[in-house]
Amino acid sequence: MKTETNNNGIVAGPLYARAVLFDMDGTLVDSSAVIERAWHWWSARHGIPVEPILQVQQGRPNREVLREFGPDLDLDAEAAAFLRFEETDTEGVVPVPGALEAVRQAQQGLWAVVTSADRSLAEVRLQTTGFPLPPVLVGADMITRGKPDPECFLLAAERLHVAPAECIVFEDAKAGVAAGKAAGMPVVGLLTSLSKADLPADWHVPDFRSVRISQQRNGIFEVILGDF
Repeated sequence: MKTETNNNGIVAGPLYARAVLFDMDGTLVDSSAVIERAWHWWSARHGIPVEPILQVQQGRPNREVLREFGPDLDLDAEAAAFLRFEETDTEGVVPVPGALEAVRQAQQGLWAVVTSADRSLAEVRLQTTGFPLPPVLVGADMITRGKPDPECFLLAAERLHVAPAECIVFEDAKAGVAAGKAAGMPVVGLLTSLSKADLPADWHVPDFRSVRISQQRNGIFEVILGDF
């Protein structure tokens, strides 16, 4: 990959990939308001302090967080109740700036959404915010080990029939960045919820307004990051 860094630390030169993999929450969709409401609701329901949960839940499957903070509870029942709450609460869920256009550009070729949400919740949030459903959608209920494990990204690459190194990942959370890197994929970090210092991605952009994706004649994506 040819890269050139400008004064803001954004890559100006092109990156190349055969497939584009997007995280969802915090990357394509700003669902922070409903996620916080859901954890406040669940913690109050069980008398569990919410602040420690909010500090570690980002980018991780809900079941793993529920297991960590409610080890003596019925995990299946709690996960089902939590999912129902999130699926029926879409107030304040909006696209991340520039994300709809980035997905439109990615539709020229191979792309996927790889999320720590269950597939049904991902479909609700994507459709609520006007995104098309991707040809490959990997949710937390389709894997055994969630981010930061690379299983979800490797499954997406397998279903797209591309090598992991031929993918480029867009993520906003530490767990997601770690998962993408562990899968052997270059990762662009969106600074929608964390600072550059706190998000160890290969490159960083404020949001998708600093991203241009285009497909070349050979089927390869050219991705340019910069101030447009």
